[in-house]
Amino acid sequence: MAETVIAGGVRSPLGAFGGTLSGIEMTDLAGRTGAATMRRAGVRPEAVDHCIFTTTVPSDRDSLFAARVVSMKAGVPEEAGALHVVRACASGLQSILSADQQVRTGHSKIALAGGAESYSRAPFATTTIRWGAGRGTQQLEDMLDWAYRCPFSQEYMGETAENLAEDFQLTREAMDDYATQSQARALAAIENGFLAQQIEPVEVKQKRQTITFETDECPRADATLEKLTSLRPAFREGGKVTAGNASTVNDAAGFVLVGDRDALEAEGAKPRAKIVDWVCVGVPARIMGHGPVPAIQKLLEKSGLGIGDIDYFEVNEAFAAVNVHVEQQLGVPRDIHNAYGGGISLGHPPGVTGVRMCLTAMQHLEATGGKRAILSMCLGAGQGMAMMIETV
Repeated sequence: MAETVIAGGVRSPLGAFGGTLSGIEMTDLAGRTGAATMRRAGVRPEAVDHCIFTTTVPSDRDSLFAARVVSMKAGVPEEAGALHVVRACASGLQSILSADQQVRTGHSKIALAGGAESYSRAPFATTTIRWGAGRGTQQLEDMLDWAYRCPFSQEYMGETAENLAEDFQLTREAMDDYATQSQARALAAIENGFLAQQIEPVEVKQKRQTITFETDECPRADATLEKLTSLRPAFREGGKVTAGNASTVNDAAGFVLVGDRDALEAEGAKPRAKIVDWVCVGVPARIMGHGPVPAIQKLLEKSGLGIGDIDYFEVNEAFAAVNVHVEQQLGVPRDIHNAYGGGISLGHPPGVTGVRMCLTAMQHLEATGGKRAILSMCLGAGQGMAMMIETV
């Protein structure tokens, strides 16, 4: 089997819902970012034989064929294959894992793996008029609303975070404290240039001028603990989940190159990490935020390692309740957990989040001389996923 490595990697800035990137079609943003990934890694597009792509909510006419469309817009040869994968909030991570599987089994040499979301452009739909509508008002449904509801209970995902907080006695104070830290860490990572290293600026037309968009749009300098504690519960009367301790809605794109080490090095690309192993587990949908706990536990058991053997953790901040829960249940130290912000501060576009987390983890290991990192997240409908990477 091939020695598979991750090389290169770049993402767009994360745009706010209805913000700077809302006027760009998803496949256009993804195509630009994919092209930048190959260019910055020094890999010729013609050396790429597959594009593994994800997006969780179709946003434009070409979105149902997104993997192929993005591949072509990025400049990958017409002869290359394309695969669209989806695994809820772990979709970005799944694109990397699927590319790794294809390379290991000899079905690909170098793959462009990643995803994009344009939640600002999510359409409204109707399922009642194709064969003729009856009398009365016909209702449009928000497809973005579909993505944020549990498919079993139809609860909003925020309600499942409330369930998690209730079942495990997580306090509002702990959740707001964590969210405040996420904002502070993201702002520091912007200020010191850490995040800029993984971002490809995007040229955006605004009326008669073109601007360069190069900084994540959602981190807030005014998100103090005092401000967050004053916010009302967003989902439940007397609840603990607020707009301040939950992730944001975003537009973005991000990619890495996954390939046979020899093939990538022949192109001049520098291997950055390898995938050691990964797991996906099921948990009750009503507490989907519990997912990272058993996923990380199972991954460590498979590898024969403990928490102390891991140099860095990226756990998606779908809700602060998830991260507080992981710290309390597993003993993950705060100083090696999401050191540069996360979904609460930077944003959580599901097709991109796993890619962003991978870029951040690789960058952290390179900067600190660490060896291993674990990336983990909860998934809507009740799953947890975790992947371990090592430096090479």
